[in-house]
Amino acid sequence: MRDKKEFYNTLMDIADKPVSEYGRLTGDFDFSRYVLKVSQVPVENMDKPALFLVRVPQAIAGFPSHLYNTPVRRTGLEDYLTRRIADQIDVITQYDEQGLSRRHLLIAVPGQKILPRTSLLLTEEYVEARIYVMLPQRDGRIDGERVKEIFFDELASVVNSALIYCNLNEAELTEFVDIMEDADQVRQILPTRGLVSFVGEGSMLARLGNTDYPDYDDVQPLTVAEELLVEVDVPNAGPVKGLGIPSGITLILGDAYSGRIQLMRAIAAGIYNHIPGDGRELAITMPDAVHIASEPGRSVQKVDVHPFVRELVAEGATEEYTSAEADPCSAQAAATVEALEIGARALLYDESNSSPAFLTRDSRLTALMPDAGRRVMPLATRVRQLVDELGVSVVVGGSSSVAEFIPVADTILRIDGYKVYDVTQEAKAMDLDQFQLESDDVNLTALVEKNRWVVPSSIDASSGPLDQVIEAESIDLLQFGRSMINLQDVTQLADKHQTATIGLILCYAKLRYMDEGRPIREIMDLIDRDLGTEGLECLSRDLRGDLARPRRYEIAAALNRLDSLRISHVE
Repeated sequence: MRDKKEFYNTLMDIADKPVSEYGRLTGDFDFSRYVLKVSQVPVENMDKPALFLVRVPQAIAGFPSHLYNTPVRRTGLEDYLTRRIADQIDVITQYDEQGLSRRHLLIAVPGQKILPRTSLLLTEEYVEARIYVMLPQRDGRIDGERVKEIFFDELASVVNSALIYCNLNEAELTEFVDIMEDADQVRQILPTRGLVSFVGEGSMLARLGNTDYPDYDDVQPLTVAEELLVEVDVPNAGPVKGLGIPSGITLILGDAYSGRIQLMRAIAAGIYNHIPGDGRELAITMPDAVHIASEPGRSVQKVDVHPFVRELVAEGATEEYTSAEADPCSAQAAATVEALEIGARALLYDESNSSPAFLTRDSRLTALMPDAGRRVMPLATRVRQLVDELGVSVVVGGSSSVAEFIPVADTILRIDGYKVYDVTQEAKAMDLDQFQLESDDVNLTALVEKNRWVVPSSIDASSGPLDQVIEAESIDLLQFGRSMINLQDVTQLADKHQTATIGLILCYAKLRYMDEGRPIREIMDLIDRDLGTEGLECLSRDLRGDLARPRRYEIAAALNRLDSLRISHVE
């Protein structure tokens, strides 16, 4: 292995030469405290950063084994170190006279959520950070002085500040990993306690605008009436109390300013663990919970929405509903069936982003609209059968469109000023059964067991002369070949790195498993198996430092919203 002196000599030799000479940096270099590994430099496209692997032996890094002795704690530690690298890169970033940053070191920066990523790998032997470098150039030639600063000053500073245990804040690091472990323990406890979700008392649920960041101007904590408090024991924090959302049908009542929307969003976000200081560290939800929103205008391919939408004037029968631009009610019905098809065990709805026609229908007007029941069977009418026949749980939040759920709900909560009360008895005493609509018999078990077979040629990541064009322009917009997949209403995505990973997964599934047609459910099962055994590395021939693992539900959601998707048949 060459050493850092040889790396330095190579840098000096290629200084002021054409940028194609950057290819000479390929190889492994021993920098004494770490090894710099360079497998490829994209000299044909210097607008792209090059991936450099920085590997620090544990003999030097010195991380105690108790910080990563379980997969959960390891993921927490890897996430923490990725954030510390990003922080140190911010510290050393230089700015020009106009105040614009001259950032040459890059790492895939996580958001508020903690999940498996490829930005950093920690083993018993070493810590490996995957850092991207924008190699400096001037007029097509290598900027020798600047590249020397990057590799011999800035990179060394990052390693020393972020990847050496003795230089880190031990208490902060331990708290980060412990919170990850505690949250995971709560998630394991949920099914044993008959719960869908747990939201710790004192949680700060308000978000800043439409972002995932805390709103520090709205610091009202969640409080829970005494009779609703549930206590769970976790390994590090000990006993913690909070609101338990039970299995079955739960209705959460509250207007748009009561904290209801924030609580529903926290329940949906609780499928992930959150960083210390987020406010939702103890907002924990079962991993198979899916939030369903209305998405007018989305494409739908041969989904049986018959349990909810019985007949459409234009399309007719709805057992294999297909539309390039679905209406709000049919779109939400399709999303519900698609989630159940993939294995969802809890469905979350809030009237703020739901179709009123899908949620409910005012039964008092039945005599005036006798044909309405023939066309639409709202969720409020079907939800009891969903829960009893399929064993799923349903949580619905609202104020003006949810009265029809009261007769069938198992638990009815009210939230006001971020305080939650149990109003089940009072709500049942209103005797709304007299207005309840009756549902007809539909075999829901047979419905969710249906298989929709994908036409392999309809999944195509190519665009023009390029075999693969996959790019996440934002968290909710994915370019896949010639198609743009709109994921704006797929609300449980974590960040744009996860969105981009979904694109790679769709391409991977096409190449590895779709030499012939397969059902969507089987494709998701195979992907889950591969990601569980091989990790995210299986998705690309080249090493990547910017991947984040998604759930099967968001992968399937992207596939179902791909406008080129075609389903050959349903069986």
